[in-house]
Amino acid sequence: MIKKAKEFALKAHDQQRYGDKPYIVHLKAVVNHLECYGETAQVVGYLHDVVEDTEVSYNELKELFGKFIADCVAIVTDELGSNRKERKKKTYKKMAKVSGDLALALTVKAADRLANIQACIAGNNNDLLDVYKKEHPNFQRSVYRENLCEEIWQKIEASLNA
Repeated sequence: MIKKAKEFALKAHDQQRYGDKPYIVHLKAVVNHLECYGETAQVVGYLHDVVEDTEVSYNELKELFGKFIADCVAIVTDELGSNRKERKKKTYKKMAKVSGDLALALTVKAADRLANIQACIAGNNNDLLDVYKKEHPNFQRSVYRENLCEEIWQKIEASLNA
Protein backbone atom coordinates (compact mmCIF):
# COMPACT_ATOMS: atom_id res chain seq x y z
CA MET A 1 0.00 0.00 0.00
CA ILE A 2 2.94 2.38 0.64
CA LYS A 3 4.13 2.00 -2.95
CA LYS A 4 0.60 2.62 -4.26
CA ALA A 5 0.28 5.78 -2.12
CA LYS A 6 3.69 7.05 -3.21
CA GLU A 7 2.92 6.51 -6.90
CA PHE A 8 -0.53 8.07 -6.52
CA ALA A 9 0.90 11.12 -4.73
CA LEU A 10 3.65 11.53 -7.33
CA LYS A 11 1.09 11.50 -10.12
CA ALA A 12 -1.28 13.85 -8.27
CA HIS A 13 1.43 16.38 -7.42
CA ASP A 14 2.88 15.97 -10.93
CA GLN A 15 4.97 19.09 -11.67
CA GLN A 16 4.42 20.80 -8.30
CA ARG A 17 7.51 22.03 -6.52
CA TYR A 18 8.44 22.25 -2.87
CA GLY A 19 10.49 25.41 -2.95
CA ASP A 20 13.04 24.75 -5.68
CA LYS A 21 12.82 20.94 -5.38
CA PRO A 22 10.40 18.34 -6.76
CA TYR A 23 7.44 17.83 -4.41
CA ILE A 24 8.49 14.24 -3.68
CA VAL A 25 11.36 15.65 -1.58
CA HIS A 26 8.82 16.97 0.93
CA LEU A 27 6.73 13.81 0.87
CA LYS A 28 9.77 11.60 1.48
CA ALA A 29 10.88 13.84 4.36
CA VAL A 30 7.46 13.46 6.01
CA VAL A 31 7.37 9.70 5.44
CA ASN A 32 10.91 9.28 6.79
CA HIS A 33 9.70 10.74 10.11
CA LEU A 34 6.80 8.26 10.07
CA GLU A 35 8.69 5.01 9.44
CA CYS A 36 8.51 3.85 13.06
CA TYR A 37 4.74 4.53 13.19
CA GLY A 38 3.82 1.86 10.65
CA GLU A 39 2.55 1.42 7.14
CA THR A 40 -0.72 3.28 7.56
CA ALA A 41 1.09 6.37 8.86
CA GLN A 42 3.44 6.25 5.87
CA VAL A 43 0.52 5.89 3.46
CA VAL A 44 -1.17 8.94 4.97
CA GLY A 45 2.21 10.71 4.90
CA TYR A 46 2.49 10.30 1.15
CA LEU A 47 -1.12 11.37 0.64
CA HIS A 48 -1.35 14.15 3.23
CA ASP A 49 -1.37 17.06 0.74
CA VAL A 50 -3.27 15.58 -2.21
CA VAL A 51 -6.71 16.92 -1.30
CA GLU A 52 -5.36 20.32 -0.24
CA ASP A 53 -2.93 20.89 -3.13
CA THR A 54 -4.26 18.89 -6.10
CA GLU A 55 -7.50 18.00 -7.86
CA VAL A 56 -7.86 14.76 -5.88
CA SER A 57 -11.08 14.58 -3.84
CA TYR A 58 -11.83 12.98 -0.49
CA ASN A 59 -14.17 10.56 -2.26
CA GLU A 60 -11.46 9.50 -4.71
CA LEU A 61 -9.09 8.80 -1.81
CA LYS A 62 -11.82 6.91 0.02
CA GLU A 63 -12.46 4.74 -3.03
CA LEU A 64 -8.78 3.99 -3.64
CA PHE A 65 -7.40 3.80 -0.09
CA GLY A 66 -10.39 3.31 2.21
CA LYS A 67 -12.34 5.50 4.60
CA PHE A 68 -9.76 5.56 7.40
CA ILE A 69 -6.95 6.84 5.14
CA ALA A 70 -9.28 9.39 3.53
CA ASP A 71 -10.47 10.56 6.95
CA CYS A 72 -6.88 11.02 8.16
CA VAL A 73 -6.04 13.06 5.06
CA ALA A 74 -9.19 15.15 5.60
CA ILE A 75 -8.09 15.91 9.15
CA VAL A 76 -4.70 17.26 8.05
CA THR A 77 -6.13 19.16 5.07
CA ASP A 78 -6.39 22.90 5.66
CA GLU A 79 -9.90 24.27 5.86
CA LEU A 80 -10.91 27.03 3.48
CA GLY A 81 -10.30 30.65 4.46
CA SER A 82 -9.42 34.01 3.00
CA ASN A 83 -5.88 33.96 4.47
CA ARG A 84 -3.44 31.69 6.30
CA LYS A 85 -4.53 32.86 9.75
CA GLU A 86 -8.19 32.05 9.04
CA ARG A 87 -7.37 28.70 7.42
CA LYS A 88 -5.13 27.64 10.29
CA LYS A 89 -7.64 28.74 12.94
CA LYS A 90 -10.35 26.56 11.36
CA THR A 91 -7.95 23.66 10.78
CA TYR A 92 -6.56 23.74 14.32
CA LYS A 93 -10.11 23.78 15.71
CA LYS A 94 -10.88 20.64 13.67
CA MET A 95 -7.69 18.88 14.76
CA ALA A 96 -8.26 19.72 18.43
CA LYS A 97 -11.36 17.47 18.37
CA VAL A 98 -9.56 14.39 16.99
CA SER A 99 -9.31 11.32 19.19
CA GLY A 100 -9.05 7.55 19.05
CA ASP A 101 -7.56 5.81 16.04
CA LEU A 102 -7.85 8.97 13.94
CA ALA A 103 -5.15 10.53 16.12
CA LEU A 104 -2.80 8.88 13.63
CA ALA A 105 -3.55 11.92 11.47
CA LEU A 106 -2.06 14.12 14.18
CA THR A 107 1.17 12.13 14.06
CA VAL A 108 1.29 12.76 10.32
CA LYS A 109 0.58 16.47 10.87
CA ALA A 110 3.42 16.68 13.40
CA ALA A 111 5.77 14.92 10.96
CA ASP A 112 4.69 17.33 8.23
CA ARG A 113 5.40 20.32 10.46
CA LEU A 114 8.79 18.91 11.44
CA ALA A 115 9.69 18.38 7.77
CA ASN A 116 8.60 21.93 6.96
CA ILE A 117 10.61 23.41 9.82
CA GLN A 118 13.70 21.41 8.87
CA ALA A 119 13.34 22.54 5.24
CA CYS A 120 13.15 26.17 6.38
CA ILE A 121 16.29 25.78 8.44
CA ALA A 122 18.18 23.98 5.66
CA GLY A 123 17.09 26.56 3.08
CA ASN A 124 17.55 29.59 5.33
CA ASN A 125 13.89 30.49 4.88
CA ASN A 126 13.73 32.53 8.06
CA ASP A 127 10.48 34.29 7.14
CA LEU A 128 8.52 31.04 6.96
CA LEU A 129 10.37 29.67 9.99
CA ASP A 130 9.18 32.74 11.92
CA VAL A 131 5.61 31.96 10.83
CA TYR A 132 5.95 28.43 12.21
CA LYS A 133 7.42 29.77 15.45
CA LYS A 134 4.51 32.20 15.89
CA GLU A 135 1.94 29.51 15.08
CA HIS A 136 3.56 26.91 17.31
CA PRO A 137 1.60 27.48 20.55
CA ASN A 138 -1.75 27.14 18.74
CA PHE A 139 -0.46 24.29 16.59
CA GLN A 140 0.76 22.41 19.64
CA ARG A 141 -2.48 22.96 21.59
CA SER A 142 -4.46 21.50 18.70
CA VAL A 143 -2.22 18.67 17.52
CA TYR A 144 -0.21 17.44 20.51
CA ARG A 145 -1.44 14.37 22.39
CA GLU A 146 0.59 12.94 25.25
CA ASN A 147 2.52 9.79 24.26
CA LEU A 148 1.36 9.95 20.64
CA CYS A 149 4.61 10.82 18.86
CA GLU A 150 6.89 12.28 21.50
CA GLU A 151 10.05 11.86 19.42
CA ILE A 152 8.65 14.03 16.63
CA TRP A 153 7.56 16.70 19.14
CA GLN A 154 11.01 16.70 20.74
CA LYS A 155 12.57 17.29 17.31
CA ILE A 156 10.08 20.09 16.58
CA GLU A 157 10.93 21.80 19.85
CA ALA A 158 14.67 21.40 19.33
CA SER A 159 14.43 22.75 15.78
CA LEU A 160 12.35 25.77 16.78
CA ASN A 161 14.65 26.59 19.68
CA ALA A 162 17.96 26.08 17.85
